[in-house]
Amino acid sequence: MSQNQDSTALPVTLSRWLLAAGLLSLLLRLWISVSFPVTGDEAFFYWWGVYPDWGYSDHPPMVGWLIALMRATLGDSLWSIRLPIVLLPLALGAALWWALKGADRVRAAWAVLFFWLAPLNWLNTLITTDTPLIFWSVLSVAALMRAERRAQMDRAAWGLYALSGVFLGCAFLSKYFSVVLGFSYLVYFVLYRRERLAGLALLVLCALPGPAINIAYNMSHGWSNIMFNVYNRNEDAHFEWRKPLTYIGMMAYLVTPAALWMAVRYRQSLLAAARSQRLLACLVVVPLLFFALLSAKKVIGLHWVLSFYPFGFAFLAFALPEGKLKACAKGLAVFAGLHVLVVAGLYMTTVDTWRSTKLYPQIIRSYKTAEMLQQVTAPGVVLMGEAYTPASIFGFERRQYMPVFGVGKFHARQDDMLVDFSLYQGKTIRIILADKPRLEEFAPYFASVRVLSFEQNGVPFYALEGTGFNYQAYREGVLGTVFKRYFNIPKWLPMTGCPFCERYCGQVRCPS
Repeated sequence: MSQNQDSTALPVTLSRWLLAAGLLSLLLRLWISVSFPVTGDEAFFYWWGVYPDWGYSDHPPMVGWLIALMRATLGDSLWSIRLPIVLLPLALGAALWWALKGADRVRAAWAVLFFWLAPLNWLNTLITTDTPLIFWSVLSVAALMRAERRAQMDRAAWGLYALSGVFLGCAFLSKYFSVVLGFSYLVYFVLYRRERLAGLALLVLCALPGPAINIAYNMSHGWSNIMFNVYNRNEDAHFEWRKPLTYIGMMAYLVTPAALWMAVRYRQSLLAAARSQRLLACLVVVPLLFFALLSAKKVIGLHWVLSFYPFGFAFLAFALPEGKLKACAKGLAVFAGLHVLVVAGLYMTTVDTWRSTKLYPQIIRSYKTAEMLQQVTAPGVVLMGEAYTPASIFGFERRQYMPVFGVGKFHARQDDMLVDFSLYQGKTIRIILADKPRLEEFAPYFASVRVLSFEQNGVPFYALEGTGFNYQAYREGVLGTVFKRYFNIPKWLPMTGCPFCERYCGQVRCPS
């Protein structure tokens, strides 16, 4: 296998494959991005862009900054905030090419093609915290690969190591899974490149502003990211066989049947490539093992592994025998084509097609949001949601932040940062609910309560209307529970501020 053909021209057929895959997948993503309704997570992150900050309740701030940028430059619309994820595969393909062309231009092109043919890159148009994480992670790896190809530790090499660190710091400001990327770097340098540990040290030094910003934010906001990612979301973590089995099945799907078959059939070639492409191998093996261990107690989300996704296809492109690259691409294309056919079939359905399914109420909420709000809105009435998903979707439609009434869950606790419930003292509040509420659950917090019934496209929904909101009762009955459940901040963590605590008890750290 030749892997040093820097001057080799790309075959015409391969160039055409790249053009077709890049253009057709872009057109499909554009179509989905303008036609698919906003999801709960997207609507939640939208408000991070409306209120830019150095951090947010669940995660570091990068996606909020990105959405704020898109709103400021292209306008406040769904297509504009989705544009980064629509263009992301093209940017990642360019980064892979830049990183790998020095090793072998032809195989670098195959790596880009394999990645572009993955079904996820045809369908994913949802803006999430993973969007900037993937972008900065791949840029960091690309800069590191370029640095590693420098024969000497010259100025260019030092600059590339520094650039890789800056990008890693940006990835950290996107999501904490960037730590896994940093750990992969450490494994690579300790095992294979100890003579360049100085380069790793510079990389880490240039990445430190990212964690520094995040630590400063957490100190002034009750360690919200740490409480969510380390404590609150892991209280019930325990081993179940379904968790690692789900992880294995998910990875088999993401890798795609064609690529998985090729990897198994030509496993000796993969082992040989691991010796010649050590950095790529570490970027595949270390995250796979990390998430495999984590899957013993946690259900690994599909999006958790996406910042490492491109490297698996790149490794495969450099590992397979030359004569099997086209066959692998064809298999990937067929699998992607099946997904496109499914999407085309879904777009041929109507809302009524789904009437008999369990998803129908959620579909109506997503496609008939404005109509539902028109029914429940009234002058002088404050609207709230029962959970963050409906509250975010309704708020996005109104372009007005909608709080969640009640204790809520451990995730999406941006209300704790933004909402001062004392401002609603004495007001009339309508809480939009999917199921008929029990009045006794809400009566303690209002002078009077009643249930309002509505219907949209055959789906009943309700509003609990409470007049004369009693903030003091809500503080004791709801906010007190929130404090005990979600703000049990370890005393060893230093704090300079906590918006929720300061409103709740008037102190940075409330007595427990």
